[in-house]
Amino acid sequence: MTIAIGNDHAGTAYKFEIVEYLETKGIKVLNFGTNDEQSMDYPDAVHPVADAVEKKEADLGIIICGSGNGAAMTANHHKGIRAALCWNKEIVSLARQHNDANILSIPARFVSQEDAIHFVDTFLNTEFEGGRHQNRVDKIPVK
Repeated sequence: MTIAIGNDHAGTAYKFEIVEYLETKGIKVLNFGTNDEQSMDYPDAVHPVADAVEKKEADLGIIICGSGNGAAMTANHHKGIRAALCWNKEIVSLARQHNDANILSIPARFVSQEDAIHFVDTFLNTEFEGGRHQNRVDKIPVK
């Protein structure tokens, strides 16, 4: 499995924790985020993550910014991307089960690093239920 990750300055510490966690699980990580806390524009880290997922270079993506909103909005402009802003494990589970989310957006200023790791674990280990949800997911793209 390959995960693409991107972060702005607000998510740097979170990114390091998540990458370490993923690597201990034997997961390959494509790192498109900043490695410091100097202010930068989140789209510069998010577009490459969405591109990697869109082109199937990564199975899933993780994006991290202060509120998680800007990152999710940016990613969701890409065709075939369903980025979900998540702030608790239940939302993460539902994003995968019902919405087939392929990118997890973490709001670094509103959740702990420990919670973020739990979100990542839930995101990676929850399957899309399909069925009635597939019909809804199929209606997401603008035609």
